Amino acid sequence: MDILKAATDWAKAELFSTPFFILFGLVFMAASLGFWKLGKTDMAGAYIIPTLVAGLLLFIIGSGLLYTNIQRVSQFEKDYNADVNSFVESEITRCEATLKEYKLIVFKVIPILIILAAIIIIFLSTPTWRAISITTIAMLTVILLIDGTAYARINSYHKELKVVEVNIELTK
Repeated sequence: MDILKAATDWAKAELFSTPFFILFGLVFMAASLGFWKLGKTDMAGAYIIPTLVAGLLLFIIGSGLLYTNIQRVSQFEKDYNADVNSFVESEITRCEATLKEYKLIVFKVIPILIILAAIIIIFLSTPTWRAISITTIAMLTVILLIDGTAYARINSYHKELKVVEVNIELTK
């Protein structure tokens, strides 16, 4: 099993999925512009700022992840060629830390925030709070969908790394 190829394939898959954050960020910002230009009701006006903020956050998240993963792809080969064992160990450590973060933030904190936003919709009937809550639910759902697939990819990559680690241990 070529772990360098697996690492590169994982990073390239991340390079494919992270632009979706940017795309959804642009969609949210376009919606904000639409609410600003075309919105005639109080409810439409209440969406201008929340959708703009959500769009900017998604755009920033996507840009940061895209930059990080571009750097990672070019660094993989250098690290692998320098020392295979330390490359595998560092990748396992990074994957395990990332998987823990996903389990906590993506699969626990985000659903709780979605529930809280839904509760706010029920109890606060002002257009501003409803717009903030609905936009928050939409943004968190986008993050949940994209990060849910990213979790599956990094979990699979982690399993490949563990197989390589066992093979390295057997050859010692």
